[in-house]
Parts: sequence; structure tokens; C-alpha cells
Amino acid sequence: MYKVATRFLERFFKPATIYKYGFNWSPMYRRTTAKVIEVSDDLYKVVIMMKPNWKNRNFVGTIFGGSMLSATDPIYMIQLMQILGEDYVVWDKSVEARYKKPAKHKIYGEFIFSEQEIETIKQQILNKNEIDIVKTMSLVDVKQNIIATFNKTLYIADKRFYKEKLKQRQANT
Repeated sequence: MYKVATRFLERFFKPATIYKYGFNWSPMYRRTTAKVIEVSDDLYKVVIMMKPNWKNRNFVGTIFGGSMLSATDPIYMIQLMQILGEDYVVWDKSVEARYKKPAKHKIYGEFIFSEQEIETIKQQILNKNEIDIVKTMSLVDVKQNIIATFNKTLYIADKRFYKEKLKQRQANT
């Protein structure tokens, strides 16, 4: 459904606009209580913000760790899918969360890819067909104090290779 809507909206809006409002209007992301507040035109940078409220406060009045994790969960995967395009498969594989301080106030997170990273990913896929990468991001408060750090492992593959791999797996079962 999201892919169909995106393809339709691309006739009228920039991908960055679709990405930002698509996330913020999506019921799946709205439930995290975070908001995408910035998306660069090339999609290499995404910024989120989360405020404490009655939907995400825990027993001691700070932002629940699960809310922070869910707010960060889909960003890198969908960001990378949009940057790389239709010839690649991108999946979330795992995440390691480290909570450093209680989130008592508004927090922010940046998800950044560089042009060099994207070129390296494409070259590695060309050579190996599939790879795992680890991206690290932190949620910070307005004073840039780190509240939580997430190490996200993403699986990336050439789409033709991935489809063939699935066929072979199904044939072996």
C-alpha cells in the first residue's frame, strides 16, 4: 500500500516531502509518538523529534525506552530503500539499544548517510551480492546530552540475487 501511494504522490511532490509526511501521517509511525521534522532533498539526512506525553511516559515519568526504540526502528531501512532504489533489497536485521539517561524532555535523533557510504554499499553489493552494515545513531536532548544509542544492523542485497536465494531456499524445504 505504501509503495503504491508513494508512486502516485511522486507525480506531485518531492521524495523528501513524501517521506516526511508519509511517516508523520502513517498510523504505524504516529503510534511511536515521534515526528519526522526534517528530511534532506537527497534523503541522506532524516531528523526526528519526540516529546514526553501521556502516551509514551513510563512509571517514573520519563519517555519509555520502547517508545524511543520504536521511533528509531523504521527510519534507516526505509531511508536506505529510497536512496538505493528498486534494484536492492533492504531489511532490518537487529538492533542493540543502550539507554544512557532518562528522557525527561524533548529529544532528537539524526539518521545520516554520506555519499561515500552509499557508494561503498553499492560497490560491496556488486562484489558480494549481499552485506550487513551497522549504523549507529543517538537520541539527544536539547543540550546534546546522549539519552540513548542504537546500533542498527541492516541487510542489503542485490534484488535478483535475493529472489534467487529465496527460490533456492524454498526448493530445499
